[in-house]
Amino acid sequence: MLDSSEVNLMAQLPESVSIREVGPRDGLQNEEPIPTDAKVRLLDALSRTGVRRVEAVSFVHPKAIPQMADADEVWQRAEKVDGVRYSALVPNTRGAQRALAAGFTEIEVVVSASDTHNRRNVNRSTDESLDDIAELIDLLHGAGATAEVIVATSFGCPYEGDVDPRRVAAIVDRVARDGADRVAFGDTTGMGTPRRVRELVTAVRDRNAHLPVLLHFHNTRGTALANMLTAMELGVTEFDASVGGLGGCPYAPGASGNLATEEAVHMLHDMGVDTGIDLDALIEAAELAESLVGKKLPSGVLRAGPRTRLTPLPA
Repeated sequence: MLDSSEVNLMAQLPESVSIREVGPRDGLQNEEPIPTDAKVRLLDALSRTGVRRVEAVSFVHPKAIPQMADADEVWQRAEKVDGVRYSALVPNTRGAQRALAAGFTEIEVVVSASDTHNRRNVNRSTDESLDDIAELIDLLHGAGATAEVIVATSFGCPYEGDVDPRRVAAIVDRVARDGADRVAFGDTTGMGTPRRVRELVTAVRDRNAHLPVLLHFHNTRGTALANMLTAMELGVTEFDASVGGLGGCPYAPGASGNLATEEAVHMLHDMGVDTGIDLDALIEAAELAESLVGKKLPSGVLRAGPRTRLTPLPA
């Protein structure tokens, strides 16, 4: 029987949560390159799990991220499942033009709250990137596409340390004025904790309550699910996750381990929060991902299976 505190917690949670599966892009960009056929197989398998959003590819220079060098071919060959919204990440105007030419209408661009990380990532200061993003938003809107601005290192930077939530909120002020359709906050090296999530979401909501928010957690230090639950208590209903826990950031030391999609779905379903995702199909996709990258992935649910999986007694 639930006690009063448990009942209060359940009452605070949303009825449903939207998970964007980022394994095909963010997950694979930090792994050794795999063949195009393998990428298409993984993308198609994930599209059939019931997930409603998938970050499919990124259109970046192959010298910067060789794992995404075949983005055009992957997207051309991938099965587009009805009811699934696909998005692409771009670093600049050239990438945006490629994404638009490929048919994407949901496009993401990244800026780092940390100047040092931003320079490591795109060789520009944060302010310079924000100037570029303002022009990019106009370009995307002119082509009928939406623009999501992802703020990396929102919870801390591996080079600079803590990042003040007020700095992140100021970045959101700027991109909101420039017309961004939504914002996302990246915990690039898993420095986030429930306290930091609460401080950041509160700071942003106090100033831009109208702007849709998505959170992207890494489980580098084991706090991803706790961070997700805290954000849900604050009313956030959109999250990124990566099949098997694939991924990280090539320009941030120690950034391994995205929140595993199957771990998030397993927890949410047990708490009565709908995702629309078939957990069994998702675990099969995680098994496929592990075989394709050729190494053990960090997801606990992939290892142990769902809580409903029982061990048979010996005869």
